[in-house]
Amino acid sequence: MHLSHYGSKVPLRLLDEVEFWKRQENEHTVVIQTLAPDLEPKYKEALSKWGEAFAQVDGLATRYLEVIVRSGDRISEHNKQCVLHLLDVSLHQSQLFIHFLHVLKNSSNAPSMSNPVVRIVLDHIRRESEYFIGAVEGVLVKK
Repeated sequence: MHLSHYGSKVPLRLLDEVEFWKRQENEHTVVIQTLAPDLEPKYKEALSKWGEAFAQVDGLATRYLEVIVRSGDRISEHNKQCVLHLLDVSLHQSQLFIHFLHVLKNSSNAPSMSNPVVRIVLDHIRRESEYFIGAVEGVLVKK
């Protein structure tokens, strides 16, 4: 993948997207736990771990943004490769989260999971993660 066709601002834009969506996904873990407080412990624990993982990726995106801005928006080849790696990690993380949401929706026996509102919110959260994946993939050009 390369970013050169889009100019020097693309890495910043993509990092902004990662930052925003990882915060969203982190907040979504809290929303799920709030709407379904009777989830089985394994799902509660998994949601907590997802939140931590999203926060870590968000933090990395913030650090890379700071590095690029301090460098006058000139991104070294090393940092460019680091950004691309972070994008790959972010996309993969969201894909796995989507899978987790599917498992949660279809496997949890918590009474709250039969609530239509909870199921609609889970579908909405899934679609938002899918949107993030599509938005980033739409900008990246594969060699």
